[in-house]
Amino acid sequence: MKTKKFMDNDFMLTNKTAKKLYNDYAAKMPIFDYHCHLSPQMMYEDKPFLNITQIFLGGDHYKWRYMRSCGIDEEYITGGKSDKEKFRAFCSCLQYAIGNPLYHWTHLELKRYFGIDTVITAETADEIWDKTNKIIADTKMSPSKLINRSNVAYICTTDDPADDLLVHKKIAEKGHIKAKVLPAFRPDFMINIDKDTFVNYINRLSDVSDIKIKSYSELIEAVYKRIEYFHAAGCRISDHALDSVPFEETDGDSVNKIFKAAMSGKELTQAEIDAYKSYTLIQLGKKYNELDWAMQLHIGALRNNNARMFKKLGADTGFDSISDYCIAYPLSKLLNALAEEDNLPKTILYTLNPKDNYVLGTMLGNFQGSSTAGKIQFGSGWWFNDQRDGMTEQMKALANLGALCKFVGMLTDSRSFLSYTRHEYFRRILCNLLGTWVENGEFPADMNTLGKIVEDICYNNAVNYFKL
Repeated sequence: MKTKKFMDNDFMLTNKTAKKLYNDYAAKMPIFDYHCHLSPQMMYEDKPFLNITQIFLGGDHYKWRYMRSCGIDEEYITGGKSDKEKFRAFCSCLQYAIGNPLYHWTHLELKRYFGIDTVITAETADEIWDKTNKIIADTKMSPSKLINRSNVAYICTTDDPADDLLVHKKIAEKGHIKAKVLPAFRPDFMINIDKDTFVNYINRLSDVSDIKIKSYSELIEAVYKRIEYFHAAGCRISDHALDSVPFEETDGDSVNKIFKAAMSGKELTQAEIDAYKSYTLIQLGKKYNELDWAMQLHIGALRNNNARMFKKLGADTGFDSISDYCIAYPLSKLLNALAEEDNLPKTILYTLNPKDNYVLGTMLGNFQGSSTAGKIQFGSGWWFNDQRDGMTEQMKALANLGALCKFVGMLTDSRSFLSYTRHEYFRRILCNLLGTWVENGEFPADMNTLGKIVEDICYNNAVNYFKL
């Protein structure tokens, strides 16, 4: 039996229709990166990278987790070893990463940004180190160069309500990035009343908004003021990390008492925490709807599981996992509370736990509206689902239960400037899924219809949905 060449031009495209859909339609479409964790400051400063480790491993906790699983000492991951030693350690374990999407992602990064087809092993590590670093030095490879060569049209960063957003303005004025770089509103700190950061954050929000926040109504006044500020800066998207979905029936007076209790340092019950969070999400949702923003709800992470490593390295360093919260009932209540008064904004629902694919897939149909096609979206396979099986199962669930053709597609959700290759990965998976259905006789081989579906999911739907 003849073995296919490793990651050739038809990589992940297993039939004739898939190849045509990818090459004739998907490959040419721009990228709309409507959610990422790239640093606006790094984009503005645009400093050339010093070596491949900075680009490959800097802040990429997907790669850090894999290295730890292979028994690599933390000194070679986030510790004090040299960048070359860290790169060698990464290559030595990636060599055996069969079945892990990192293997594909990393080789795509090498191929697309460095023109290198060399397979990564412990033996080839030094050769790749030398070749990539020469290219980095010769081209003065920087964030803008990586973005510009990736055919990116829009980038929405993740920004706190207290941010001044001046760096976004500076990026636009500098003009070195072809993509439109816009902020996205991430108000987790003012929602997480149960965290020890809450009181200090409210005081910071008070200073930034120039509103003395002593009551809940003043808090909402302040955060609405910040939403208007973000809107004036081009923001049209919010984002919320909901590890679980909170919902508790309450009213404004009760929430005001809960807010004042938290500000005075009193310990809250879980019912009080849920009441504050759900009521606040509803107040925010009303404002988003008024301004025609999209609201993203990322559901189901269990964060900072390793207390010792959290104390050592902080959050977002590779010690999070999937949780198994029950989400259907509180999510229905939360969305319905907004829909009852016609205040439900465009909403994208993501689940980290694939057990909830059909929960979200059916929840969409409860709250759709004619104002926007696909008003309530089932977000792309997220985080641990950002791989072939996860993305395929998300799209199959959406196709079975709703309108896959109106899906707003892939987002990067990454801190790495090389991660745009994941859009290629997604597009190949999408085209292969559609191509398989066609070649199995489950959908007509109408390339005009199929091509439109592919182009819309890759880019056009996001343009129409976010209206940036």
